[in-house]
Amino acid sequence: MSDFLKKQLPMTSFLIYSPTLMMFQNGDEPVGIFSLLIGLAVIVFVIAAVWKVFVKAGEPGWAAIVPIYNVIVLLKIAGRPVWWIILLIIPFVNLVISIIVSIDVARKFGKGVGFGLGLAFLGIIFFPILGFGSAEY
Repeated sequence: MSDFLKKQLPMTSFLIYSPTLMMFQNGDEPVGIFSLLIGLAVIVFVIAAVWKVFVKAGEPGWAAIVPIYNVIVLLKIAGRPVWWIILLIIPFVNLVISIIVSIDVARKFGKGVGFGLGLAFLGIIFFPILGFGSAEY
């Protein structure tokens, strides 16, 4: 971004508009479109993986894309009560509960605690392994 634009924009609007201004570089070529397409592809891939996990567990696959219902189904797959969704709303408690649920989901698919921790912290990698892999519920 040119120094002229930095001087002309007030600091607050510079912070708000800087991603938009920085999107175009080198002759007004959009640099963010490639990143956007890669991000969308990853999102679709992870949704498909969670869909497969739900289907393997005997639940409807479409539940993976319904916001609160997908957590209820995940609790059901883990064998935990539905009221635990309230615990997932409480800050810091939700971290512990999500780790417990992830470990339980991993165990239901015949995986260990390490895989459950992978589901909790690196779900973008471990849900596709669980969904597209040979694990059975």
